Amino acid sequence: MDGAGENLGTSGAAGVARTLLAEMAPVVAAIRAEAEAREARWAPGIGRAGFAESAANLAAYLALRHADLRPFQTRLAALGLSSLGRAEAHVAASVEAVLGALSAIAGAAGAVFPDPARFAEGPRMLAARRDRIFGPGMTPGSPETRIMATLPSDAADNPAFVARLVAEGVDCVRINCAHDAPEDWAAMIAHAKAAGRAAGREIAVAMDLAGPKIRTVAVSEKVRLMAGERFAIAADAGKVTGMAAVSISHPELAAMMHPGVTVWFDDGKLRARVVECTEAGAVVLEVTGARAKGVKLKPGKGVNLPGADLAIPALTDHDRACLGFVARNADIVGLSFVQTVADIDTVVDALDAETRGGARPALMLKIETPMAVRNLPELVVRAGGAAEVAVMIARGDLAVEIGFERLSEIQEEILWLCEAASVPVVWATEVLDGLLHEGQASRAETTDAAMGQRAECVMLNKGPYLPEALAFLRGILMRMDRHQKKKFAWLGPLGAWRDPG
Repeated sequence: MDGAGENLGTSGAAGVARTLLAEMAPVVAAIRAEAEAREARWAPGIGRAGFAESAANLAAYLALRHADLRPFQTRLAALGLSSLGRAEAHVAASVEAVLGALSAIAGAAGAVFPDPARFAEGPRMLAARRDRIFGPGMTPGSPETRIMATLPSDAADNPAFVARLVAEGVDCVRINCAHDAPEDWAAMIAHAKAAGRAAGREIAVAMDLAGPKIRTVAVSEKVRLMAGERFAIAADAGKVTGMAAVSISHPELAAMMHPGVTVWFDDGKLRARVVECTEAGAVVLEVTGARAKGVKLKPGKGVNLPGADLAIPALTDHDRACLGFVARNADIVGLSFVQTVADIDTVVDALDAETRGGARPALMLKIETPMAVRNLPELVVRAGGAAEVAVMIARGDLAVEIGFERLSEIQEEILWLCEAASVPVVWATEVLDGLLHEGQASRAETTDAAMGQRAECVMLNKGPYLPEALAFLRGILMRMDRHQKKKFAWLGPLGAWRDPG
């Protein structure tokens, strides 16, 4: 080694590498110990072959993200090494590769590197699960991200409409069990399956259980509420005098409301604060936010208590009445407002009772509350240990529950966590909403749809321009596949700029 090499070995890259090895050693040891403890705790509940490896990587990722790696990242990058910023799918292998490279740069003998095949295993499992749950895609040249479309009620009587959705590239159709009836669902499914067979591919069917969503069920009078006005929540809205009143689908929740509690209606279009709890059991609220022209209270609108942990049973009576049909006909069961491991167990037991030991449909966990966010690792492992599992970022209720500012952060963290578990993610709620309903997407909506390419599936709601939205979304996803895969940027040649030479 010449003089420059000797200098490098003492005060240059080799010295930096030795320092990093020494600083990272206790951090890596703590990460490994935490991951092993979590993996051991999870192991008894994983009954399905093939998910244990995913759970182990998720345990390692959670441990990795409990550590603060920022002091190491820029120094690792300066040595040409991974900063561990894209380690989600292969945590242990990524850490081992960094340590091996540091050892080699430091001049240590016998530097050890992981088998390169380990870096492909997580992405391979994720792609395979995506295909098993949402379908294998339209053609070999179709987007990596699958497209789910919500069927409107009139799809039951319009096979040509469903066939057009299949022609435009839908991979999975979604039926909301809160609407229509079993005979309508059966017709929709028959149309989708027939259109898929005609196109030479299988169309997956997702059926969402309505779940314990809190809604207004009665309104005492037609009224438009303005900021500063008062109204009440009561078990019997008709018996309240002197102000407008509503009843809600879970009247027992009134007992959790006390002065100062925030209550939102209709996805936050009407925001209110509890100011009084009466001896008769009514809760008086004052409107703190509404549009300038006010907001009409109507039955059937969603009610949220942002930030509150609500202990509500996972399945409603209506859900249980739907389960027989769902278990026999759905490829995917959407679990609305799932929050705890006990919720997963309740649904799995109910499905098993309907299928009598037959194959379970895939479980799609709709993440809509702060409790679900906190419990997400446990939910994923329990569900994945019982059946194929996917996670939907249900951004409508989730945004209301955790706050719009926090949503942008949490949706990223959910993507990362699920990649670590090789669990497919559905990017949902108001994707291309302007195009669906008005025939023209906004610039912000187009950017949001492009962001959805990092998920395994993007969901479109129903709307009069659904076929057009499908085609538009498919084009966006195909363009983004050229540039991005999860957090990894593809550096293909760019041709957007003219070369004056």
